Amino acid sequence: MSSLQWHEEQVTLDGGVRLQLRWGRQPSGQGRPVLVLLHEALGCIEMWKRFPQQLAEHTGLDVLVFERRGYGGSTPITLPRPDDYLLEEGQVWLPRLLDRLALEEVVLFGHSDGASIALMGAAHCQEQVKAVISVAAHIYVDHLTLSGIEAAVKSYHSTDLPERLARYHGDRTDLLFRAWHETWQRPSCQSSLDLRPQLAGIRAPTLVMQGDRDEYGVPEQVADICAGIGPEARAVFIEDCGHVPHLEQTEQVIAHTGAFLRDHGIC
Repeated sequence: MSSLQWHEEQVTLDGGVRLQLRWGRQPSGQGRPVLVLLHEALGCIEMWKRFPQQLAEHTGLDVLVFERRGYGGSTPITLPRPDDYLLEEGQVWLPRLLDRLALEEVVLFGHSDGASIALMGAAHCQEQVKAVISVAAHIYVDHLTLSGIEAAVKSYHSTDLPERLARYHGDRTDLLFRAWHETWQRPSCQSSLDLRPQLAGIRAPTLVMQGDRDEYGVPEQVADICAGIGPEARAVFIEDCGHVPHLEQTEQVIAHTGAFLRDHGIC
């Protein structure tokens, strides 16, 4: 039986911004880096399902899962969302959260939007971030990103997708879906979103993962992230997998993550 103990709390950051947290703590985790999980564009704590528990058990590290502004129990957002929201989340709000919690050493594990934010956070918080696990990150808008979003918008208006998302997001569902697709489909976002210049600031070892059948990102995203970071980056393509590797191929993702962290003396 797992010794991991879970509890939830809210913290308040500058400007009255409230974030919802879920902690998983274990006896072996104290004094070691904390795994911080950053969710996708339509994600929340519950949508990670059992993955945080499984990852914590495999690595022996404490885990922190939180909901960004606008999601779950955190402070709502308003539209339009700015084109540079990924930079703002990584350079402003993530560092504020780490400082508010006095987390001196962390491993950032992000998926999709959360992975892009993790990369930006690692470049900004060089002392605190000891490793980064990037899963299906975007550092620019590519043709698969746009076609995937277009398909999702069609599904939202023609299937039960709104009802399925509402199980997690309730009355925020429409707002969050619009915040996602309207931002990425906006021409100004498509022309200005380029996170590559920030990657050179990342000093931590970085594992860059993507499904080999990712419907939202071209393989060049991985190559360009690794090129921007340099020799500290390692690329891994998850076999027989789409955009959500940690749920589609959980064992592969956990195995690669654990091996990477062990190689760098973190777990």
